[in-house]
Amino acid sequence: MTRLTETQSRILSRAATRAGNLVLPLPGNLRGGAAAKVVNALIATGLAEEVEADIRGGEPVWRETGDGHGTTLIATEAGLAAVGIEPLVVGAIANARQGRMARDAVAPAASVAATTSQVAAPAAPPVAAPAPRAGTKQAALIVLLQRPEGVSITEAASALEWQVHTVRGAISGALKKRLGLAISAEKIDGRGTVYRIVEED
Repeated sequence: MTRLTETQSRILSRAATRAGNLVLPLPGNLRGGAAAKVVNALIATGLAEEVEADIRGGEPVWRETGDGHGTTLIATEAGLAAVGIEPLVVGAIANARQGRMARDAVAPAASVAATTSQVAAPAAPPVAAPAPRAGTKQAALIVLLQRPEGVSITEAASALEWQVHTVRGAISGALKKRLGLAISAEKIDGRGTVYRIVEED
């Protein structure tokens, strides 16, 4: 397993929550030569790669290549696996980058867990199906938290077939502490406390 620095882990964890697994924007305190050094290390170890940026779609540009073109940075399958994202989920996100918006592919909350565990790998060389493990449901929880409407503890417990205390533990432990994700909480009438992943500066 790849050993990550704290900065690398934070960058890849953020990328795992973004449509298309975009590495950019980098954490606000990472600029200039320090940013280049970290990015070059991620690319050299195969954890991130440069791809053509969809400038019209508003993707952030890492390097301009001229004539209105540029490159952006995305986390690779290896990069996402290094922070505990299930390979089958990575394949689904790769499909989204090739033409579908990630949020359009999100199933209703009641079927997210089943959909995530049954997603086929992209037409490119298929990823070997891993043995079922907690990462699958963790990735499904991340998908629920990415939705504009967010998810309540009871909704997530129902969708993932988890106990309520397991969902709470996953949000506060695995996602907030281990992956360093910023998660907001807001009380909404009729739903209780609703959680969402928010973008940090």
